[in-house]
Amino acid sequence: MGIEIVDAEWNDREASLTVYIETQSGVDLDTCEKFHNAIMEPIDGLDPTFDKPYTLNVSSPGLDRPFKTLRDFERNLDKEVEIKLFAPLQGKKYLEGVLTAFDENSVTVECGKQQIKIAKNKIAKINKAIKFE
Repeated sequence: MGIEIVDAEWNDREASLTVYIETQSGVDLDTCEKFHNAIMEPIDGLDPTFDKPYTLNVSSPGLDRPFKTLRDFERNLDKEVEIKLFAPLQGKKYLEGVLTAFDENSVTVECGKQQIKIAKNKIAKINKAIKFE
């Protein structure tokens, strides 16, 4: 279907499973509906709630979703990102810059003319910078 599952989330309190999807051209309501219909029966067949009712949701992860997969980093290479840190780095807990490199342990961001390499375990959240003009 040309759809990538980027995350799945179970909510015990509401007995709901939300599957977040992405496509090359973005996600619209029709895409969510088609994917929902395609996965509903196979998931029901797995009986994830042991015959208890649950709600299946399919959604876009949103523009400001955190990067979780290798593809998230690949898609955003050479683009502006926002980084929130667990603890200050050079006196800052929030950075904005261009993602210039990454590997499994770190990311490198160009902030102004400075290249800053940050260990991924120091990052609370990294996502695409959203600019409204």
